[in-house]
Amino acid sequence: MDEAAHDQIVIKRRLEEVAEVRKFVRLTLGRWGMEDYNPCLVASELVTNAIRHASTADDEVTVRLGRLADGALWMEVQDSTCEMPRIVNAALTSESGRGMFVVEQFTRCWGVRPLSGQAGKVVLAVLNP
Repeated sequence: MDEAAHDQIVIKRRLEEVAEVRKFVRLTLGRWGMEDYNPCLVASELVTNAIRHASTADDEVTVRLGRLADGALWMEVQDSTCEMPRIVNAALTSESGRGMFVVEQFTRCWGVRPLSGQAGKVVLAVLNP
């Protein structure tokens, strides 16, 4: 990862904070001269999952953005729950359950790494330039 180009935001566990994350993504990618539509969509889905499934109301969610040597964008969303995200088959009439499917469709790759001591996890996604 290109450590020279990275940024992060830490938010509280409130769904209203998803809009702040989108603003952060737009501003950061604007400085880097990158398109922001797909990254905002992926960030919204990952952060919404982190907020909805966090352990307590006091939990924080950290979002980090950076660039790879080939111009791709990497995104990390860290939370304090050990529950791993997964793609589910949501019913056509369901109002939720498609977040990780969206992430899968709009990223080059994504994955999860647990933090030591059951402290939570980091979900990483890479988006093509």
